Amino acid sequence: MLTFVRTGELRGAQWPEFELEKAQWRIPAERIKMRSEHIVPLSRQALEVIRELHKLNDGRRYVYFNQADHEKPMSENTMIYALYRMGYHSRATAHGFRATASTILDEQGFRTDVIERQLAHVEKNKVRAAYHRAEYMAERRTMMQHCADFLDGLYTLEADGSASTRKPRSTALIPPRG
Repeated sequence: MLTFVRTGELRGAQWPEFELEKAQWRIPAERIKMRSEHIVPLSRQALEVIRELHKLNDGRRYVYFNQADHEKPMSENTMIYALYRMGYHSRATAHGFRATASTILDEQGFRTDVIERQLAHVEKNKVRAAYHRAEYMAERRTMMQHCADFLDGLYTLEADGSASTRKPRSTALIPPRG
């Protein structure tokens, strides 16, 4: 939810891809659906999660390693089963968070080109695609921080809509109410 990457890109994340001093994740072309390197700006909250994972990782190759074989990434079913256990069965998928992020950010006034670039989507207009190579990094950094702050704000809401006194935790996935 903090990066908008596809589940396969997340599962395959490796430590050398992260440039924490630049607050970015550089996913190599061979791991991207569209076969073009993708740079993901990291919010403060995403950096916090990455740093915590690094402490727990114990020098393993993959950020999200397979419990049975630490030389492999986690199973492709791990995220969906985690969502099921949290009560989201038939209500949400990990990949669906990309659509949710796109919709929310569009409604909040972020430019479509910036959102699409963050999602690593390819321009469908072949003529425009031949010339349009903008990365929109400054706008994407602002957008990703806005999104992380927005998620933190959702976490602090109580069921009745009133503000909670709990400290926001960017690593928490908000469980369904009711």
